[in-house]
Amino acid sequence: MSWYLAVSIVVLSILGMEIFAWLVHKYIMHSRLGWGWHESHHIETKGVFEKNDLYGVSFSVIAASLFIIGSMGYPKLWMMAFGLTIYGVLYGIVHDGLIHQRWPFFIHTKGRYLKRLVQAHRLHHATHEREGAVSFGFLYAGDVRRLKERLKSNHNKTKT
Repeated sequence: MSWYLAVSIVVLSILGMEIFAWLVHKYIMHSRLGWGWHESHHIETKGVFEKNDLYGVSFSVIAASLFIIGSMGYPKLWMMAFGLTIYGVLYGIVHDGLIHQRWPFFIHTKGRYLKRLVQAHRLHHATHEREGAVSFGFLYAGDVRRLKERLKSNHNKTKT
């Protein structure tokens, strides 16, 4: 396999994971089906881990399976697993470290992208309910002003 194809698979896997994660976050984690695990992420929990971490464990099993299958003669699947793993590391650094400060050290947000990501995720957590949340991406965040407007609109809908 050429290095160009290998890098392309890794990059597309990372981008694909953000789309997949957005869809899973919005339509599974915030549904009746997935809220049982995800609710722990929207309320105060004690301890280092929360039930929501089971999603990360599940995705890790998928990546590990792709590594195993890929090492048995399917290098494209191995590269895909590598992309999923990079996404998982980025998620851990950005979401768990930067946004939720779950690491034993403080990460300062410098730059517009990281500040927007933190603000958008805080807006996501403005609701502790399954419905009405905004901003479901982990590494991408939309315009904060629009998210605030949508959150306010969602809040008004739930009041009526």
